[in-house]
Amino acid sequence: MKILGIETSCDETAAAVVANGTEVLSSVVASSEALYQKYGGIVPEVAAREQVKVMIPVVHEALAGAQMSGKEIDALAVTYGPGLKGSLLVGVETAQALSWVWGKPLFKVNHLLAHIYGAFLEGGSIEFPFVALIVSGGHTDLLLMKSHHQYRWLGGTRDDAAGEAFDKAARILGLEYPGGPAIAKAALKGEAHAVASLPRPLLKSPDFDFSFSGLKTALSKRVFQAPEQANLAYEFQEAVTDVLTRKAVSAGKKHHVSTIVLCGGVSANNTLREKLRFSAEKEGIKVLVPEFKYSTDNAAMVASQAFFAPNAVAGVALVVEAGLGY
Repeated sequence: MKILGIETSCDETAAAVVANGTEVLSSVVASSEALYQKYGGIVPEVAAREQVKVMIPVVHEALAGAQMSGKEIDALAVTYGPGLKGSLLVGVETAQALSWVWGKPLFKVNHLLAHIYGAFLEGGSIEFPFVALIVSGGHTDLLLMKSHHQYRWLGGTRDDAAGEAFDKAARILGLEYPGGPAIAKAALKGEAHAVASLPRPLLKSPDFDFSFSGLKTALSKRVFQAPEQANLAYEFQEAVTDVLTRKAVSAGKKHHVSTIVLCGGVSANNTLREKLRFSAEKEGIKVLVPEFKYSTDNAAMVASQAFFAPNAVAGVALVVEAGLGY
């Protein structure tokens, strides 16, 4: 089964064709990230306008890459939430129109669940149950995946997401946008224990929730006292990754899983990957991380999730949902 996936939940405009949930025939991503350097973050209205310009060309490129026409695909899948409402509408309206024109079924996909399915691409296989740690610019969540159709939310951020915290910390430190890569790059020049430790919020709490707002406040106070950019970037990254690692491994142990899937844009952070693998392996748990190109927002993960856990839309009356959508 060949599915054309469409993803427009944030600033990326993506389309991909995936066969049987794992074989990526084509994957195209157009990003307007460069436009936001001067703003220090995404401007929702600008993002949606850019997506209107490139949506159809991106779909055409994805179909051409798969050497198929629209009528040769078996179905379409589109992200319907969560995300920026204007951006989501671009993808949803496009998918609905193509579904009607080509006479193909349309599946709606939750953006967060789709991130997990990046690990199934290119022949990936995961044994259920497993724990998924989803870390991105807008979300930080732990899920227990019991099957493709049954999952449970274990915990998440009470305030800022990990990616959002990195972006704001970068701004505090005078680094460029996006903050995650900027913090990681600066941290390479930092030294362990060169500055006083920052707090590890909720590190020892018995639940699986996260909180990074207070950590940003602590960083801003530290910058005022001693603006050591590289060392503070190192310590901030250590604090965030310590908490993410501890919570994920604790969830894996409690629920007796053999695998933790680390996904979402922040999963590209090498410190997080290394810490999580080291800590999990000591407990006999393996860690799977999608390839980088399937960790950030893309449409291949959308098509994959639709194949394994189809959620068909009656007709083409798909309504955008702005909430978590679990």
